[in-house]
Amino acid sequence: MIVDSAGKHFSSGVDERVIGELVGQQARAFRENLRDLQNCLDEFEQLEKATIARLHGYCLGGGLLLALCCDFRVAASDAVFGLPEVKRSIAVLMGTQRITRVAGVAAAKEMVLLAEDFDAERARKYGLLHRVVPPQELEAEAVGLAERFLLLPPRAVAIAKRIIDRGYELPLRESRDLEIDSQLELLHSTDLREALDSFLEKRQPNFSSK
Repeated sequence: MIVDSAGKHFSSGVDERVIGELVGQQARAFRENLRDLQNCLDEFEQLEKATIARLHGYCLGGGLLLALCCDFRVAASDAVFGLPEVKRSIAVLMGTQRITRVAGVAAAKEMVLLAEDFDAERARKYGLLHRVVPPQELEAEAVGLAERFLLLPPRAVAIAKRIIDRGYELPLRESRDLEIDSQLELLHSTDLREALDSFLEKRQPNFSSK
């Protein structure tokens, strides 16, 4: 699944009106609203399908955080990234820890505390991007990546994604148990049989995810 914007920019950041509405809220309402926003990102991140962010123009604030929830991030070489919230006297609203887990503490501090825009090459050095391509090649790169998933068994992709995402936050022993338990879901699937049969018969597999 490709996540994109129909406009000139992927995201110009949080609407100033949203920030204005948050300012006047009581502490309880403020926590609940931010938790709802964080939960939306969490649920998107946990989608079973592989997700690909196609990034162009500005990719700022909440838009960058949404992109970080995607499994793959492909950007045009002239894309601009940033987390400008500190300039507005607020911390990152929905994802300081997500940024830190992706880029590491040192890079996260540089991005968040300085609140400066940075280009695609620096974003790749921070570990935020998987591919950087010329703007005219962006669509083909994202579509080509998405098409590669059409050749794979969807259930196996979903379970492998779950193992990586959940296992990363678990102690090693528990993450190994997660791998075993998750693999049990695939042992009797028709896709496993199809993968074996197609290999032996030297043909392309036809997966059904059952």
